[in-house]
Amino acid sequence: MKKVLIYALIASMAFVTACQKGAENNPEASLMHKVTAPAPGDVIIGSSIDMEFSYTSEAGIVSSSLITTNGSAVIKTNAIPNSTSGKVVVTFTAGSTTGAGSVTLSISDKANRTDDATAVLNVVDEQVVFNVNSNITSDVTWETGKIYVLETRIAVEAGATLTIQPGVIVKGEAGTGANATALIVARGGKIIAEGTADAPIIFTSVADKIIPGQIVSPNLDPDLNGLWGGVILLGKARISASNETGDVSEVQIEGIPTSDPNGLYGGTNDADNSGVLKYVSIRHGGTNIGSGNEINGLTLGGVGSNTVIENIEIVANQDDGIEWFGGAVNVKNVVVWNVGDDGLDTDQAWAGTVDNFFIISVAGHNLELDGPEGSFNAGHTIKNGTVITSDAGRSAEDLINVDNNSIVSLENIFFTSILEGMKINRVTAPNVYFNGIMLDVPAANLANFVNGDVPSGVSAGGSSAANASVLNWTWASKAGKLSGL
Repeated sequence: MKKVLIYALIASMAFVTACQKGAENNPEASLMHKVTAPAPGDVIIGSSIDMEFSYTSEAGIVSSSLITTNGSAVIKTNAIPNSTSGKVVVTFTAGSTTGAGSVTLSISDKANRTDDATAVLNVVDEQVVFNVNSNITSDVTWETGKIYVLETRIAVEAGATLTIQPGVIVKGEAGTGANATALIVARGGKIIAEGTADAPIIFTSVADKIIPGQIVSPNLDPDLNGLWGGVILLGKARISASNETGDVSEVQIEGIPTSDPNGLYGGTNDADNSGVLKYVSIRHGGTNIGSGNEINGLTLGGVGSNTVIENIEIVANQDDGIEWFGGAVNVKNVVVWNVGDDGLDTDQAWAGTVDNFFIISVAGHNLELDGPEGSFNAGHTIKNGTVITSDAGRSAEDLINVDNNSIVSLENIFFTSILEGMKINRVTAPNVYFNGIMLDVPAANLANFVNGDVPSGVSAGGSSAANASVLNWTWASKAGKLSGL
């Protein structure tokens, strides 16, 4: 028995010594050897897709092989023998069944080691995700049930119409400055984006995992902003603008390089038609485009009165919710929630009406209502609104902010969740009219919330002045922000 144990001990010592000598004689065994798979993707039944694996193998490559599920695969571009890093391109052809598929690439090196990585695929009946990387110059339709990814600033150019069907999701890639993603409808172009209450059209970020059929983001909080740009409509209606030489009838919209003619807006046709936006939710936008300048959720530059804009939601935009630069378009049924600057911002003598709106917890002005910037004068009406001035740690700078030359009629608007220091500013502006403005504060304290004498159209008390029922399709409504209003 002792002899057996001695022989076993000698054998084990010999094995360890051999391994040590093997490691000494094969220093390649300690070198890096790693394969990395590409990101998951979709592929249509029976179609093929190229996938790029990467590898690092300091000992040098000697061979590679594939294993697949729900399809077949071949190596299109193989690893270079003895190479220490590079790419392997694999062509996968989907099988006849929808669902999960995969390609596993194994690579062996000169140190007799093997590493593998698996690319996960989703085999579908038809393509679901489409990348958009060039301007739209002819009529195009984006279809229900699909996702369109803006890879850059995309313009619907003059003469072209972009139709977006109900339930479509549009996602913007990340980018700032000149690389900011946005959808622009240029003068002479049109957008027909007609969602429904059951299938709204959603503009959001590529970071959002939302898919068609969902309303609430499954992974992004409703106050996360600045992840992409926004939506910009430009038209040929009149604006009030000027420069050092005097009045100008057209200018470049903020954030778009002057070298891009698709950024021009303004003209002489107040009845211009840029198309339709109905049941549209715009989220997580407002990326910085330079010098502290961000894109609005929805920008309307010189948009004419024959354009239809109604049932609009803006969520978590870094800059304003909606900003008008002149034009004559009317807007109704609006929710602006959790934006980083103003709720509704008007400039350059916008001559339309916004009717039935909610503004919830903005960080700037609830209503930033500026006057004309040139000699052309026109005014607008803002009516039937409920403004929640503070919520979830976010609060507005004031209640209403106007300029001394603003031209606006404010009618039937209820302000609630008011904090000390919030005021209606410049109540003496001669062309600003208050009618049915209600502040949810004690009557005895009303004067504390007005910067000057209390106008006759401003009172304490009141109740919600907006109709929440027509906005129950929105994320804000699903989150309970319109409950009881």
